[in-house]
Amino acid sequence: MNKQLKKGVLDICVLHVLSTRDAYGYELLKELQNAMDVKESTVYPILTRLSKENLLTSYMAPSPDGPNRKYYKITETGTQEYQARKDEWLAFQTVITNFLN
Repeated sequence: MNKQLKKGVLDICVLHVLSTRDAYGYELLKELQNAMDVKESTVYPILTRLSKENLLTSYMAPSPDGPNRKYYKITETGTQEYQARKDEWLAFQTVITNFLN
C-alpha cells in the first residue's frame, strides 16, 4: 500500500479499533498489522497525538504476563470525530469508486 495513502487513513483505523474496545499499544499494533503493513514506530506517535487532541485517554491496568500495561480508550470527543471521519471517508470512497468506474 502506498505510504501516503496509508498515512492518511491510520488515524481513522486507530479510532475504529478503539471505538470497539480499549486496547494497549502492542495489541492495537497487531490488529492493524493484520490488515496492513504498519510499524510500531508509526502507531505510538499516532496514539500520543490523538491523546493530545483529547480524542483518546489512557490508563494503566495489570497485565497477567508482567508489568502494568497502558490502555487507550476513545473519548466522547474521539467517538464524534471518528464518526465524522468515517462518514467523510465513506463519501470519499464512493466518489473515487464512481470516478474509476
